[in-house]
Amino acid sequence: MAQVEAVAPVIKNARDKSAKKTTNKNRYRVHYLLLAPALILSMSIVLVPGAFTALTSVTDWNGIDMSPNFVGADNYLEIFGDPVFLTALKNNIIWTLLFLTIPVAIGLGVAMLLLKRKRSRAVFQVIFLLPYVMAAVTNAMVWLNMIYSPISGVIGFLNKQGFNIPSPLTNMDTAIYAVAAVDMWHYWGFLLVVYLAALRQTPIEQIEAAQIEGANSWQIFRNVYLPSIKPTMQLMFVMIMIFSFLTFDYIFLMTQGGPAHSTEMLSTFAYSFAFATFQFGKAAAVGMVMGLFGLVGSILYTKMSGKAADE
Repeated sequence: MAQVEAVAPVIKNARDKSAKKTTNKNRYRVHYLLLAPALILSMSIVLVPGAFTALTSVTDWNGIDMSPNFVGADNYLEIFGDPVFLTALKNNIIWTLLFLTIPVAIGLGVAMLLLKRKRSRAVFQVIFLLPYVMAAVTNAMVWLNMIYSPISGVIGFLNKQGFNIPSPLTNMDTAIYAVAAVDMWHYWGFLLVVYLAALRQTPIEQIEAAQIEGANSWQIFRNVYLPSIKPTMQLMFVMIMIFSFLTFDYIFLMTQGGPAHSTEMLSTFAYSFAFATFQFGKAAAVGMVMGLFGLVGSILYTKMSGKAADE
């Protein structure tokens, strides 16, 4: 009888462990089942086209021929030796730096101003968000005809007043900034909404404590608001970096990479190879280079997220 009583707890522990193990297995199965649609979708529209692009980048495929030739790294060597590629890469870096500073500063600054306007901030958000919800072609046409046009735009009006100002889109030194201005005008309202939503999540107790301690507005922003919205700012930093290397619409709509490739981007460079000269192999090689920058951004965000979770 004594031996049975001694063995009973051991048997109970073994049964508890077995039941816990079974519960965990069932939980993992449910997790994998719920993740399955997203995984299948990602594999269908990301991994498979990505693998096809990588394979195409080492061939001379013209988009039509069903038996392309393997050319190894020739496509990569040719695009790296092309001065237009270096110009496009430089423009992408300039574009990224512009978008990481100007619209972020404007969006964050206006979000701080709207933070205390409880009644009117919804109206301002709608107004500032309008360019973002409009089609890119609409925004581009507005700026081309109402601002940059030497006939009907603001530039034309100033010229009639005797200022003799050329359209910035026709100048190789200013064209990239003129197009970036349009895209930033379209984008900063979105950043405003994101930052304002993040700022509103700051605990009111921390703000009141800082005010009681006598902190001024800058000190409250730096020591209370900024740490609170740090994860949001990190996410937007990475997303802006990725999207900047993928930018295409405004460049293509307003300059098509001109004048003289001064606004060429990696995306328009790849587009020209694919649909102007039917060199899909080289276009795929440029696409793989663009994908590397996106991969760097994704790794950066993953590391920042992991660090934030550890904190």
